[in-house]
Amino acid sequence: MTVETKMALTEQDVRSYSAKMNEADWMADFRADALAKAEQLPMPKPDKTKIDKWNFTEFPVHAVESASYSSLDELSEEARALVDKDQQNSIYIQHNNTPAYLSLSEELKAKGVIMTDIFTASREHSDLVKKYFMTDGVKVDEHKLTALHAALMNGGVFVYVPKNVVVEEPIQVLFLHDDEQASLFNHVLIVAEANSSVTYVENYLSTVEESKGLANIVSEVFTGDNAQITYGAVDVLAKGFTTYVNRRGVAGRDSRIDWALGLMNDSDTISESITHLVGNGSHCDMKTVVVGRGKQRQNFTTEIVHWGMDTEGFILKHGVVKEESTCIFNGIGRIAKGATRSNAVQESRVLMLSEKARGDANPILLIDEDDVTAGHAASVGRVDPMQLFYLMSRGISQHEAERLVIHGFLAPVVSKLPIEGVKKQLTEVIERKVR
Repeated sequence: MTVETKMALTEQDVRSYSAKMNEADWMADFRADALAKAEQLPMPKPDKTKIDKWNFTEFPVHAVESASYSSLDELSEEARALVDKDQQNSIYIQHNNTPAYLSLSEELKAKGVIMTDIFTASREHSDLVKKYFMTDGVKVDEHKLTALHAALMNGGVFVYVPKNVVVEEPIQVLFLHDDEQASLFNHVLIVAEANSSVTYVENYLSTVEESKGLANIVSEVFTGDNAQITYGAVDVLAKGFTTYVNRRGVAGRDSRIDWALGLMNDSDTISESITHLVGNGSHCDMKTVVVGRGKQRQNFTTEIVHWGMDTEGFILKHGVVKEESTCIFNGIGRIAKGATRSNAVQESRVLMLSEKARGDANPILLIDEDDVTAGHAASVGRVDPMQLFYLMSRGISQHEAERLVIHGFLAPVVSKLPIEGVKKQLTEVIERKVR
């Protein structure tokens, strides 16, 4: 059974927006078709979280035009603090829904590396974008929110690394949100061809206290044979958003996709992080840290699907919930028939800091092959009173003792994040959220 939903925009609206952004002609048709599907497709059904009363379709305006930057010095102090001073040659900044700043080194350009906003990419690199955009990664017709994303996309970035090119320094992208009316329908598309590698670091930063918009964010990551992508992200979106995040990876033969995710939003959030290990010998490592507070409701599904032989997938998630927030961790290791000698391992742990906080960790193994290795661990619990007592007996206040326990609980994940910049930023955000 499908449920009809009144869309905020019409087909003419999305076609007009596509024309305004000077996209490729095929993108306008793509948007219109997705909008028609969004009206009929059902909502996703995240396990143990009811979202039937969440607002995913109504927002003040579709796109907000904001200022561009001629120099990084024009950024606010808070935004400038996120920019790696040693990596300023390869950076893209989106200001609300406006492509605001782009810098890519001449050396990378000469090697064929592409980094540009998603609108320009659809026009200037049309064949590449059309090949990967919502085809083998996230599908338009998965459910209402993926279709809605395709129809209303109002920002994003395209990164392409050709064969045999190794990008030594991380590429950084900052999505800056400082207008309470703005909604974020961002699409990130990253492609690393055979024998290439790149590290991509992404920040979502809200500098308003509360938002009136929606966040419907999709990332698609593709590795060719023997390629590697390391994807680091720290999400800090304001209270008031209804947030849907879908990050999807597709790995080729002997390739690797590593995720280092700090999910620090203050908004109600549904998150899906799914990687398909398609090629033989492919590898995925997912590390996620979450802090929930206030009355937040959050649901995180992390899944690695093994299709190829000799594939390896590792999931590590630690979450802290305080006050009246709730957090659901769904970890799925799926080994398909024929994926012999695959290895699926996961660990999910939730720490509850108050009587009204609620956490749940659901490890799931779905195995259709015999010659494999698989395992899981999960725990949900409260702060150990003996730990607090020990610290307080040394003259440490209860508040400071709780803070130290939280950092200690998250440290096994934070310390293993492969990107130093992400690790530093995440530590600072955690400190703000638990103080």
